[in-house]
Amino acid sequence: MSPDSFRDFVARTVSTAAGRERLAAAGIALTAGVVVFAIATQVFPYHSVNHDEGVYLLQAAMLLEGQLELHAGELAGAFRPWFFVEDGGRLYPKYNPVPAAMYAVSMALFDEPRVTLAAVAAGNAALVAVLGTQVFDRRAGVVAAAIFAASPMALLASAVFLPYAPTTLLNLVFAVCYLRGVREGHLSSAALAGVAIGLAFFARPYTAVLFAAPFILHALWTVGRALLESGIRPLSDPVRRNVVTAAGGLAFVGLTLAYNAALTGSALRFPYEAFAPLDGPGFGRRRILGHSIEYTPELALRANGYVLEYLTTRWFTAGLLGTALAVAGLVLAIRRWRTDPAGRTAGLLLAGLFVSVPLGNLFFWGNYNVLATMSDPTDGIVAQFGPLYYFDLLVPLSIFAAFGAVAGWRRLRTLADRVDASPPATRALAVAVLLAALVTAGGANAALVGPPLERNAAYTDKLADAYEPIEDHDFEDALVFLPTPYGDWQNHPFQYLRNEPGFDGPVVYALDREPDDDFAVVDAYPDRTYYRYAYHGEWSPNPDSHVVPKLEAVDVRAGESLAGETAVAVPDRVDSATVRLETDDGTYATYTLTEPGERVAVDWTLEADGARLETPTGDATVPTDGTDEVALSITLVQPDGGSFTYRQDVTVRTTDGTVEAIWPPERTVCYLVTACGSEDTYLPDDPDVHAEWVEFETRLEEG
Repeated sequence: MSPDSFRDFVARTVSTAAGRERLAAAGIALTAGVVVFAIATQVFPYHSVNHDEGVYLLQAAMLLEGQLELHAGELAGAFRPWFFVEDGGRLYPKYNPVPAAMYAVSMALFDEPRVTLAAVAAGNAALVAVLGTQVFDRRAGVVAAAIFAASPMALLASAVFLPYAPTTLLNLVFAVCYLRGVREGHLSSAALAGVAIGLAFFARPYTAVLFAAPFILHALWTVGRALLESGIRPLSDPVRRNVVTAAGGLAFVGLTLAYNAALTGSALRFPYEAFAPLDGPGFGRRRILGHSIEYTPELALRANGYVLEYLTTRWFTAGLLGTALAVAGLVLAIRRWRTDPAGRTAGLLLAGLFVSVPLGNLFFWGNYNVLATMSDPTDGIVAQFGPLYYFDLLVPLSIFAAFGAVAGWRRLRTLADRVDASPPATRALAVAVLLAALVTAGGANAALVGPPLERNAAYTDKLADAYEPIEDHDFEDALVFLPTPYGDWQNHPFQYLRNEPGFDGPVVYALDREPDDDFAVVDAYPDRTYYRYAYHGEWSPNPDSHVVPKLEAVDVRAGESLAGETAVAVPDRVDSATVRLETDDGTYATYTLTEPGERVAVDWTLEADGARLETPTGDATVPTDGTDEVALSITLVQPDGGSFTYRQDVTVRTTDGTVEAIWPPERTVCYLVTACGSEDTYLPDDPDVHAEWVEFETRLEEG
C-alpha cells in the first residue's frame, strides 16, 4: 500500500464513528503489545522468580528440534530440568506443549520469543474489544480493551513466559467465534470456535473447561431446544453449528490424549500426574515434590477468598474503583436486558464466568500455593504476578467495567444537556469530569502497578549480579558445572542457563553433584573446556539477598600420584590449629598444632590407594574407594572458643593405579563450624567479601 493510499484509508476510517472506534481499539492493542514487550525486555531480561518460564522455553526449543522429550540416558540426573519427568533416561515436561509452541513461533521467525508475549498481549486486548462490542457496543469494547490492557495482572503476567495469557487468547477466540456463530449462523465461525477451545484444552485442560462451561451449557440448551422443536431431520442451524464446534474441540481433546499416551504411556494420565500424582484438582491430600497439605473445602474457601480479594483490590485496573465500576456495569446490564434482549445471550455467558471460574478454582490447591502466607499480598507468587489462575476473570471484569464507565459517561452527558448552560460550558463540564475520572483511575492504577514492578525489578537486579561472570564470558565448546541450592534440578533457580535439546550447544550446563556423577559428565564430554559456577552467599527468592558469583576454570589432573600443598593465613589470638583429612565415608586423619604462627602449610598427596596427610609425627593415609570426595580442613581456635575453618573439597577417582582429581577444589571459609555451604564460598579475587587477614592458597601437581 502506497503512502497516499494509506492516508486515504486512514481518512476514510476516521470519518465515521465506527471507524474511529476500530482505530482506537487497534491502537490500544498495539500499545498493549509494545508495553508488554518493554516490560518483558527491561524488567525480566533474565526471567522471573517463577521458574516455570524455563520449562516452557526449553519445551519451545525442543519443539523446534522436533522433540517431545529429551534423551539424556545415564546423565539424566545431571541434566534434569525443573518440572521435567525422568523416566529411564528420557526427560519430558509436565506441561502440555501449546504455550511453548506459541513461543517457538517467534523463536523461529525472530530469534526472540518475547515477540510472542507482545503478540498475545495485543491479541487479548483486541479480542476483548471485539467481545465487548458483541455484548454491548463498539465504544464499550474500546474501553474494555483499555481496562483489560491496563490491569496490573495483564501487564505483569503477559510479560513472562507463562501459559495464562496465551490460554486466555485461545479462550477469547473461542468466545468471539462462538457468539458470532450464534448471531450470524456461520459454520466457519463455529468450526474456529471448536479449534480454539480444543487448543485451549490442549494447553490447560482445567482452565479451558472452566472458561467454556457457560458456553457448553448454552450449547446443550440450544441443541436440546432445537431437537425438541424440529427433530433430528433435517438438522437445524443450532444443531449443525454446535456439532461442528464440538467436533473441532473433541479433535484436540483426542490429540491431547494421544500426547498423553506418547509421553506417559496412558491416554488418561497427564504428564503433570506423572510428575506429581496428587497435584491435580480435588480435595484431600495434595502433594508436589516435598510440599504437601490436607486440602479441605474450608481451606479452599479461605485461600480463594484471599485470592479474589487481591484480584479485585490489587490486580484489576484501578483496584476497588475498577471493581465497583464492573459491579455497577453488571447491574446496569441486567436491568437493560430485562427490556432489551440485544446482547443478552453474550452478556449472560460472559457473566457466567463469574460463577464457573471461582467455583472451579475452589477444587484446585494452586490458589493456596500462590500465597506465601495466607494474608500477606506482598509475598509469594501472588505478589509478583497476581492470582494467575483467575486470569480469565479479567475479561468479564473489564467488559462490565467498560459498560459501567460508558453508561456513566452517557448519563453524565444527558444530565449536562439538561443544565441551562451554553453548549461550550456543557462540553467543558463534561470534559472536566472525564479528565478528573481518568486522572483518578490512572493514579489508582499506577499505585497498584508500581510495587510489583519494583519487586520484580529488584529480583532482576539480583539476577544481573549473579549472572555477571557468565554474561562476561564467551563460551565455546564449554561445560559448566552449576550448584544445586534447591536440589538436583536444572533451571531451578538458574532458568536463564538452559541447555539446548541435544545437550550439544556451545555451552552445556551440568549439575555439580556426587563425585561419580561429575566424572560421568566429564567422561561424556572429554574434549570440552570445564568451568564451575559458584557464589558466596545464600540463594533465596528474596530480591534483597544478593550473592557474589564466581566462574572458575577447572580441569582434570591425573597421575600415579598427585602432590598437594595448602597454605592458610592465621589471625592474631589463635592458640591452636587442627588439620583434618577425611573422605565421604567419615574416615579421617588429623593432627593439631599448638603454636600455629602466622601461617599454616599442609602437605598432602592423592594416590591410587588413598589420600595421604603429612603430619608432624609421620604420614597418615585415608583410603578412597573408586570415586570419592576428599576434604581437607584447617580449623583455627581462639582461647574463648571462637573458631574459623578453611575447608577444601576435592573430587577424586582412582582407576588402574591412576588417580584423577577435578581441580581446583571447592573452597569455603567458615565461622564457628567446620563445614559450611555456598554462603561461605571462598572468593580469592574479591577480598571485600572476607576479613582482610583471610588467605587460602592451594596447589596440586603430579608427584
